[in-house]
Amino acid sequence: MKTLVNKIALVTSATRGIGLASALSLAENGAKVYMGVRRLEVTQEICDKYAKEGLTMIPVFFDAYNIDSYKEMVDTVIKNEGKIDILVNNFGTGRPETDLDLVNGSEETFFELLEYNVGSVYRISKLVVPHMIENGGGSIVNISSIGGTVPDISRIGYGVSKSAVNNITQQIAMQYGRHNIRCNAVLPGLTATDAALDNMPESFRKSFLSHVPLNRMGTPEDIANAVLFFASESSSYITGSILEVSGGYHLGTPQYADFVGRKTVEEN
Repeated sequence: MKTLVNKIALVTSATRGIGLASALSLAENGAKVYMGVRRLEVTQEICDKYAKEGLTMIPVFFDAYNIDSYKEMVDTVIKNEGKIDILVNNFGTGRPETDLDLVNGSEETFFELLEYNVGSVYRISKLVVPHMIENGGGSIVNISSIGGTVPDISRIGYGVSKSAVNNITQQIAMQYGRHNIRCNAVLPGLTATDAALDNMPESFRKSFLSHVPLNRMGTPEDIANAVLFFASESSSYITGSILEVSGGYHLGTPQYADFVGRKTVEEN
């Protein structure tokens, strides 16, 4: 049974990876999905492809680095539909080349990541929440990261920005729950997006997976399943949740990877 019939959803950065998987999941469950993107023509081709399967998906211009586009995006959806029931703040960026540790990382990069990773969630939610109040409620789902809860030896800006996304999620949940607006965050772990696979050495992947009890990378669809849960009435009594979708990464003893490694050697 389709759980999101007559719902209007907006998903940012939705042409690939977690964003596209989330948009498809919402559309498959009956929502009309606006895809906030820079490449309108490419996205229209994606929408046309899935329209043949009965899914309603519509591109709308969004450029995370052009703050004026945030309001234009929201205004376009409101003009067309009169409401936004579901907002998925999927946009996020990293700068691993310059986002290093505290001393060696770029200060400019650190604050740039705060500006866009936190700023996009803040600014878009600020625009959408008044419409949700007027409409009697809604669901906001923020895509954060396991990096927002687990300190790293580098990428300090990314981790701090995602930690802030977790906090603003709970701030929104607290402040607007009385208006029947729910706000939750999904924290992906190592996820097999094209961007991750293209830029990740095999040695790093193996090292990371040694800390993942489920012993595999996540898929965009794994993350989209959590997004769908929070977007739907299945989670109607859940707000302010910070949900790790990471295969159990960092769960339990830090010696887990050593144990698994020794066990593997012994078995071989």
